[in-house]
Amino acid sequence: MTTPIEHFHPFVPAGGVGSRLWPLSRADAPKFLLDLTGSGSSLLRATYDRLAPLSGGRVMVVTGRTHAPAVSAQLPELAAADLVLEPSPKDSAAAIGLACMLLLRRDPEAIVGSFAADHVIQPAAAFQEVVREAVAAAASGRIVTIGIPPTSPATGFGYIRAGAPLGLDAAPHALQVEEFVEKPDEETARAYVAGGDYTWNAGMFVAPAALMLAHLQRSEPELHAGLAEIADAWGTLAQDEVVDRVWPGLPKTAIDYAVAEPAAAAGDVAMVPATFTWDDVGDFAAIHRLNRVDPAGDSDVAVLGQNTRVLADASSGVVVSDTGRLVALIGVEDIVVVDTPDALLVTTREHAQRVKDAVNSLKRSGNTDVL
Repeated sequence: MTTPIEHFHPFVPAGGVGSRLWPLSRADAPKFLLDLTGSGSSLLRATYDRLAPLSGGRVMVVTGRTHAPAVSAQLPELAAADLVLEPSPKDSAAAIGLACMLLLRRDPEAIVGSFAADHVIQPAAAFQEVVREAVAAAASGRIVTIGIPPTSPATGFGYIRAGAPLGLDAAPHALQVEEFVEKPDEETARAYVAGGDYTWNAGMFVAPAALMLAHLQRSEPELHAGLAEIADAWGTLAQDEVVDRVWPGLPKTAIDYAVAEPAAAAGDVAMVPATFTWDDVGDFAAIHRLNRVDPAGDSDVAVLGQNTRVLADASSGVVVSDTGRLVALIGVEDIVVVDTPDALLVTTREHAQRVKDAVNSLKRSGNTDVL
């Protein structure tokens, strides 16, 4: 049985549509609400289940108002006070900043942990041990990120350059962070991976809530002031009026720019390397990686969905379908087929990242009914 960590308050920012997974992921059914691994659990449910043992069941979820019914249905044990609803998307700094303020008001000694709702992590036990080290390092007065050992020179992730060990008995693997680098070009990313001094930044942060907010106030005073006004009204009769008045005018920025980068420059950031596997399920190539292919079959085709009917002959790729329609693949390689009642996507794993471009084209052309 996992022992809860005193004063640890994890929260889950659950936002974003996951446009590279269209038409599977939609505005009203974003990827964090979907089972993308065939496990029977949505990504959000799995995230909650990893975190709850570390905090004695205290887990906050920050999501959009439109997703409240679905989140509550997937997490029936989530307390009403732990479901924080955003009127509109404002990027990660607003969501994380508000969660930190609300949790600090509950517990002046709060050490918070921010963990995205759409990551696939295995095994949970290894993740929990890394988080315990991160909490111990955070207790020394630092913002701690979890670094993912890179498996490729990916240009879609930020990178962390770590330095010397912190020398903490309770966090023996914690390292000082020297620099955050946002999404380098491929040549630079190859050099980072080859050098061995960089890890991927997966956007997981553990820190004293007061320290996170001190850096937010320093770098984004307007955002901090607006969030403080909202937090002061939270739980009162004035909450809805204040949120609806203040939220639309808040600056839109990412937590990496608002807090992590300036805090690293000030020497306040540490990193604990991950010992677990991690995937952000960013496109349909990831769906193929994360779903088992029938080892007895003649084709390398991963199949995901309910009521799927797939015939594959000398083919490879991924098929996602809930329509019950037969999908027949004959002599095609690395194909991606996503069959939904109102939209059909056919591409390849190589071009999976370009699905987001198709979504943007649909927006420009006014075909928003399928988004």
